[in-house]
Amino acid sequence: MRNSRVLFMMLACCIVLVPAALVAGDQPAKNDVAAPAATATAGNDANEDKGKEESPAEHRAKLDDIARTTLEKLFAASPDSKKLYDRAYGYAVFDNSKVSLGLSGAGGSGVAIPRAGGKHIYMKMGSGGVGVGAGYQEYQLVFLFEDEKSFTDFVNENWTADASATAVGGKSGASVAGDFANGIALFKLNEKGLAANADVSGTKYWRDKKLNP
Repeated sequence: MRNSRVLFMMLACCIVLVPAALVAGDQPAKNDVAAPAATATAGNDANEDKGKEESPAEHRAKLDDIARTTLEKLFAASPDSKKLYDRAYGYAVFDNSKVSLGLSGAGGSGVAIPRAGGKHIYMKMGSGGVGVGAGYQEYQLVFLFEDEKSFTDFVNENWTADASATAVGGKSGASVAGDFANGIALFKLNEKGLAANADVSGTKYWRDKKLNP
C-alpha cells in the first residue's frame, strides 16, 4: 500500500514539472528578440537616407559651385579664355556625362549667368546619335556670350548647336587661339584639362522647369 502511494506521488510530480519545463523552454531570450528588431530599424533608416532626393535648392547650389570651380579651371588652363570672359556679356557652364555603347548620347545640367549680375537661369542639355566604340566620359562645357542677344537667344529659344559649334582649345592645356563665333565662344574641359577640340553639334539646351523658381 505504501509503495502504491509513493508511486502515485512521483507520477503527480512528473505531470506538474514536465509541462512547466516545456513552457519555459519555448520562451525566447530577450536578447534574441531585441537584436532583429534593432537591425530592422537600422535597415529602414539606411533605405530612407539612400532614397532621399536632392532638393531644388540643393541642386541649384551645386550647379552654382560647379560653374565657379569650372571657370577657375578654365582660366588656369587658358589665360586667353579669361580675356574673352572679360569681354563677354554672360556665360553658361554645363556639367555633362556621355555614354557610348554603339548608340551614344549625352546629357547634363548647367546654369547661365549674366556677368553684370542678374537672375541665374538653370538649364538642361541633351543629345543623341550613332557612335562607335565604348566608353564613359565626364566633362564640363563653358559658353561665353559676346552680347545680350546671343545670351538671350541661348536661354530662351531651346538653343541647338549646329554643325559649326565646336569647342576650341589647345594641346596640353595651351592657350586658346579662338574668338567669338556667331556671338559664342565654347570650351570643353575634362579630367586632363582643356580639350583641343570637341564637336557638340546636335546638342540641345533648354530651361529646367523644376529648378527655375
